[in-house]
Amino acid sequence: MSLQNPKIGFVSLGCPKALVDSERILTQLKVEGYDIVQSYDAADVVVVNTCGFIDSAVTESLDAIGEALAENGKVIVTGCLGKKPEQIRAAHPGVLSISGPQDYGSVMNAVHAALPPKHDPFINLVPDTGIKLTPKHYAYLKISEGCNHRCSFCIIPSMRGDLVSRPVDDVLREAEKLAMGGVKELLVISQDTSAYGVDVKYAEREWRGKPYQTRMKALCEGLSDLGIWTRLHYVYPYPHVDDIIPLMAQTHNGMPKLLPYLDIPFQHASPRVLKLMKRPGAVDKTLERILRWRAITPEITIRSTFIVGFPGETEAEFEELLDFLDEAQLDRVGAFAYSPVDGAKANDLPDPLPEAVKQERLARFMERQAEISTAKLEAKVGTVQRCLVDAIDGDLAIARSMADAPEIDGLVQIQNGFEAGLKPGEFVDVEILGSDEHDLYGEVAFNG
Repeated sequence: MSLQNPKIGFVSLGCPKALVDSERILTQLKVEGYDIVQSYDAADVVVVNTCGFIDSAVTESLDAIGEALAENGKVIVTGCLGKKPEQIRAAHPGVLSISGPQDYGSVMNAVHAALPPKHDPFINLVPDTGIKLTPKHYAYLKISEGCNHRCSFCIIPSMRGDLVSRPVDDVLREAEKLAMGGVKELLVISQDTSAYGVDVKYAEREWRGKPYQTRMKALCEGLSDLGIWTRLHYVYPYPHVDDIIPLMAQTHNGMPKLLPYLDIPFQHASPRVLKLMKRPGAVDKTLERILRWRAITPEITIRSTFIVGFPGETEAEFEELLDFLDEAQLDRVGAFAYSPVDGAKANDLPDPLPEAVKQERLARFMERQAEISTAKLEAKVGTVQRCLVDAIDGDLAIARSMADAPEIDGLVQIQNGFEAGLKPGEFVDVEILGSDEHDLYGEVAFNG
């Protein structure tokens, strides 16, 4: 009988929410005595956590499953694409098991069936914070699953279900453990962060001897006591978002209580297109609110995503979107040309646009936003920005300012980072010396 632990290969695809699912599965695997290996050859079984949100993600997931089957032969599939088992079986009939997102029990059952554990509780120890797939100094904090909205372009609710909020004390305890374990930045994620707690009627729980409602504002107040960066993602533009802006203007020991950063997917600026998308459509009020937020917290960074070329979008409506960009002056923007997603209601809308028109509009949109981004970053030249170091690359330290979420926003390249002895996970003040349309460049003062 082999004394070696059974070995699992793991492929994680998709968004940060899927990454958190992967971390939970990997933690349970380690608890049960499985070793996680980095190559197909070394693995006894491979788990693939898939994405199924848009067609390109489906293709990437099916390709990853195919590669794992070809290289290893024993493959367990989980994640969002697992909600379409017939599609996976049609392409890859040889997979051992298929389960949907957050179905950790089914994944572990499939692993046990293919590869029974050899757990030794005296040898297999896992830290309290579990296994993380991010660098040590930042972590994703998932506060809920699912979504109650039915946006016409989106199939997430059919994959991840309706909103299910985690109890606020559970979230705050996890955040506290992460902070004690060396995490300097928490990235709060969900399908709809603003709706947190609505499903449990904002139930009150206790943490550190104080009552907290299961509500976005109360959660942010609790997280603000940890003395680290807290960054909010996927915030739906409900009116009560206004309630958290004052927290962003407050500091504690020189640290913002809540990072002045909001990731709000506005999606479009034409009221008619927004109605077709089944999204909020009061664009004038949106602009008013952005101005109010900036009056309270001038350094606030607003990131958003948009869809161009939605079915029926006219040239005039696209121009409305460009006008909105000019007025809103958003700091960080991503955009997609509309792509039909299997199962989305928007596929049934009349007047789909030719691909060439969609791509031409996307190019114009990104060109307009690049001008705005370039000007906004240029205005930071000569300022000092508090940054978090992510990595050392040759002479440079690669860092992020308060305005930059990992992997989706820009970077701050610290020219003398190696010389200054900077380390990943360290906060530093950087004098900004230059910029381009995405990134900033600067130096730190040190006694060299």
